[in-house]
Amino acid sequence: MARDFEGKVAFITGAAHGQGGAVALALAGEGARIAAYDLARQITYPGYKLGAPEDLAELEQEVKNRGSEALALIGDVREDAAIAKAVAETMARFGRIDILFNNAGICFYGKSHELSEEAWDAMLDINLKGAWLVGRRIIPIMMQQSAGVIINNASIASFRGMNRLSHYAASKWGLTGLTKSWAIELAPYGIRAVSIHPTGVNTPMNDGLAELEGKTPREIAEASAGNLLPVPWIEPEDVANAVLYLASDKARYVTGSQFVIDAGLLTR
Repeated sequence: MARDFEGKVAFITGAAHGQGGAVALALAGEGARIAAYDLARQITYPGYKLGAPEDLAELEQEVKNRGSEALALIGDVREDAAIAKAVAETMARFGRIDILFNNAGICFYGKSHELSEEAWDAMLDINLKGAWLVGRRIIPIMMQQSAGVIINNASIASFRGMNRLSHYAASKWGLTGLTKSWAIELAPYGIRAVSIHPTGVNTPMNDGLAELEGKTPREIAEASAGNLLPVPWIEPEDVANAVLYLASDKARYVTGSQFVIDAGLLTR
C-alpha cells in the first residue's frame, strides 16, 4: 500500500516527545525518513523536565517499528554550529530535506515587568530565533531541490495577548510574521511556509507548566484556555494530523496561512 511521504525526509526540532514526537511518528508511518533534533538536556528556563537522550533513542526505535528510518540528533536550536552539523549529518544520511517542522519551543509564566532579561531572551531565542536559525540552514537545500514545506509550530497566543505570557505571545506573534515572510520569499522556488496554532496540548510541557504553578494540568487548562468544545486540551496526534495534511500534496496551494487547531477557543 502506497504511503504519502515515501522517499521524503522530515527534519523535526523538539522531537524527543510531545508534539514533535507525535509528528515524527505520524510522518514515519506514512513513509518519511526522520531527522529528530532535540536539546535532550535540562536548561534553566523553562524549569520543567525536557526531553532526554533516552527519549530520542525510543523515538528512533518507534520510527523503525513503523518501517522507516530515523536519525537522532542532539543539539540546541540557539546554536548555529550545532544546527549546521545536524543538517550536514542529515544530508549525508538521507541526501535531501523535504519537510521542516520547527517545533522546538518553551513556555513559562511571568509578568512582563518582572521578567529577567535572561528569561526574556530564553523565550525569544528558542521559540523565534531558533526557528530562524534552523530555517536559514535548511532553506538553501530546499531551494536547490525547488521544493519543500516549512511548518512552524506557533500557538493561539499568536493572535492575542496573554496574562503572564507576554514573552511567549511575543515569540509566537514573531513566528507568524516569519512564516508569512518566508512564504513570500520562497514561493518562487516552489517552497511553502505555513504556521499551525494549537490551543493547549496534552504534552509533558503541559504537565510541567502545571507543576510549576502548583496546580493540575486540568486546572491550568480551564483557567487559561476556555476552549469552545468541551475539552480541556487537544492531543499531540491532533497536531500531527494537521501537519500530515499541510506537508502533503493535498495542501499544495496552501502557503503563508495560519492553520488553527484551537477547539474553538478563538471563536469566543
